Amino acid sequence: MDKKNALRAGALAAGTTLMMLLMSTPALALMRDDGDNPGTGLSVAETLGLYVAAPIVLFLVIAGLVVAGDKSRKPRKQS
Repeated sequence: MDKKNALRAGALAAGTTLMMLLMSTPALALMRDDGDNPGTGLSVAETLGLYVAAPIVLFLVIAGLVVAGDKSRKPRKQS
């Protein structure tokens, strides 16, 4: 019985995905709009810094602040 439900759920998900793909319109990214003035692209180093290094550093800073705030409290006496 579980196999039948899993097959039904998979078929529904696949059908929904297929219908969404078929009904979606293209992004039309090749056609420029009036007043469109795109800037220069990012270099590889800028891209890695912005999307890889910056989130890791931000995570480490926040985690460090949480750990530092937790250690600053005195431990409670256990009864």
